[in-house]
Amino acid sequence: MASSKQQRTDPTTIAPKSRTGSAKKNSGRPGVRPPKAPKVAKATARDWIGGARIQTLPLAFAPVALGTAAAFVLRLDEDGVGWHWLRALLCLIVAVSLQIGVNFANDYSDGVRGTDNNRVGPRRLTGSGAARGRTVITVAFVWFGIAAIAGIIIVVRSGHWWMLAVGAVAILAAYFYTGGKRPYGYLGLGEVFVFIFFGLVATAGTTYVLADTVTVESWLAAVAVGLFAVATLMVNNIRDIEQDAIAGKRTLAVMIGNLPSRIFYVVAMLVPFGILGAFTLLYVNAYLVFFVLLSALPACVIVLTAKTAPELILALRLTGLTALLYGLGLASAIAF
Repeated sequence: MASSKQQRTDPTTIAPKSRTGSAKKNSGRPGVRPPKAPKVAKATARDWIGGARIQTLPLAFAPVALGTAAAFVLRLDEDGVGWHWLRALLCLIVAVSLQIGVNFANDYSDGVRGTDNNRVGPRRLTGSGAARGRTVITVAFVWFGIAAIAGIIIVVRSGHWWMLAVGAVAILAAYFYTGGKRPYGYLGLGEVFVFIFFGLVATAGTTYVLADTVTVESWLAAVAVGLFAVATLMVNNIRDIEQDAIAGKRTLAVMIGNLPSRIFYVVAMLVPFGILGAFTLLYVNAYLVFFVLLSALPACVIVLTAKTAPELILALRLTGLTALLYGLGLASAIAF
């Protein structure tokens, strides 16, 4: 039955008439581009590598390095615990795979919601149309699968079966950051979850898997690296604050405003160096890690003064570099 309402037609979508007076044929397929719409280049290998957001991977390396170092110093205990190279490698695979997986899942979810339509940073695979959303989310689940397989091997080798639940919650948290009907990343809770999973769980969890215990060093390092994860997410959200507000993505940056977000970032970047002061009382070479301030302080200055997206992208890279150098440097000071 025909609708009683008259359907409006967009005049820009009507095909021009030919000389014989008949309209040009449309293919009839959904998603056909208007004649003047620019064609989007298909995603290249470089685009897929960019989709993995390599600059965020220090958030995976740093906690595993610190958690491993905290366990490594226990290697001379009478129980002989503290060093299992295979378990340490598997922990790194879990952390890296989860980080890449959440990046692709975020690309997909923000893309299909339209959140990335007006973004000012590097183009996203889904939002730009360079790759099909189904392909992007499939890649995300492949990485989640790799993390799950590595996690299962850890559980089998360590005998801590209850950690299967921790791994499952970590994967669910990675997906529902921007996925699902009510993603917590749209409710200002992203920083809380990255602190928990890329700080506390990743660092203390690595120590526990290797040494069957969690030490004071591990907890302190977990807080420090968790704050770097928070700073990384915050600077990314500061860059997109206007676009996220328009799209209805209520990140913590959107909720508290521009200037408070920038101050929050600086605090998150500098508190780990206060924690470092405690490590200098325990480990003779820990003071050398203060040289990492050479990358942390410029990042703070940029975030406080930045007026353009490229400046904040540079700050994002410096934040990742700071997290990596801090994690590897402190891990070396603890272990050696």
